[in-house]
Amino acid sequence: MPTSNPCKHLLDRGYLFLAPLLFFLLISGSPQSFSTERPPARAGVGGETTIAVTANLVLLPVRVTDASGAFVPGLKLQDFRVYEDGQLQKLTLFEEEGTPVTVGLIVDHSRSMRSKLLDVATAVLVFAHSSNPQDEMFVVDFNDDVSVELMRGKAFSSDAEDLEEALKAVSAQGRTALYDAVSEGLLHMQYAHMEKRALVIISDGGDNASHIKYSQVLTQARQSQTSIYSIVLVGSDEDEENPGLLRRLCKDTGGIAYFPRQGESVADVWKEIARDLREQYTLGYAPQNMDHPDAFRKIQVKVAAPGHGRLLVRTRQGYSPAAEKQPTAQLGAGAR
Repeated sequence: MPTSNPCKHLLDRGYLFLAPLLFFLLISGSPQSFSTERPPARAGVGGETTIAVTANLVLLPVRVTDASGAFVPGLKLQDFRVYEDGQLQKLTLFEEEGTPVTVGLIVDHSRSMRSKLLDVATAVLVFAHSSNPQDEMFVVDFNDDVSVELMRGKAFSSDAEDLEEALKAVSAQGRTALYDAVSEGLLHMQYAHMEKRALVIISDGGDNASHIKYSQVLTQARQSQTSIYSIVLVGSDEDEENPGLLRRLCKDTGGIAYFPRQGESVADVWKEIARDLREQYTLGYAPQNMDHPDAFRKIQVKVAAPGHGRLLVRTRQGYSPAAEKQPTAQLGAGAR
């Protein structure tokens, strides 16, 4: 799979003004990450206005439901307890539902998906219109190859027409490099402007062309701040269908694997995902234990709110605090 140079992309796009900033950061020895845009102000714990700093910050999208499965709104910071490896953590960030999100659409364009892509494209438009207007999205198309599609020269967009055009950039043919595509989607997230992030995979769950293994993707997902959802379109004649792997990947990251039933449209599932992303709390904390950076940290979130009875919680099962790698995918179908 050809490798691109992210630094070259920055120079090509005219970000030469970064050079003085980079020099300043190098001589100052600052350990914190930086971005080219000022992070948005947010209401911190105690109601004070703070600037979000994501370096060494663990972000948890948390969905809370009652016994009937309905989302429970109106919870407060004091209703939540977060434990990492059994130790209570001090929450430094709390956001209620409706937080904007960066969403990566990982769309299977292999031969086995040929008859399904029209429904997928239609459903994506429904998803775009159901989402928060401040959301940003990107598209990764894949078959034998993987391509992060540019949308009118942009790596992210919230425009439904841009997304539709990106989905049609690749024809349905060849084999399925699913794991490579998910990996590239996770890597592309480092350019995201939103702290809340999710991938949505549309595939039959098979893989017969990737260069990396499922275990490597699972490790990468555990190192990411990204929730993973999937729409698993089984029922083709291909032997490579393996939806169980996608189910595990989603569960580990706090997402859901959807299996549309007979007569259920893909658009209906997209609406479910859009609602799920809106109806979440976002919690954040700075972990105190920085030893063994490759070790998996188990997370448990408990909620107790008077008058609500027994509440159910869904979030990431844990994470590994290893550093992210640089993207390697081709940027745009024209790069093939």
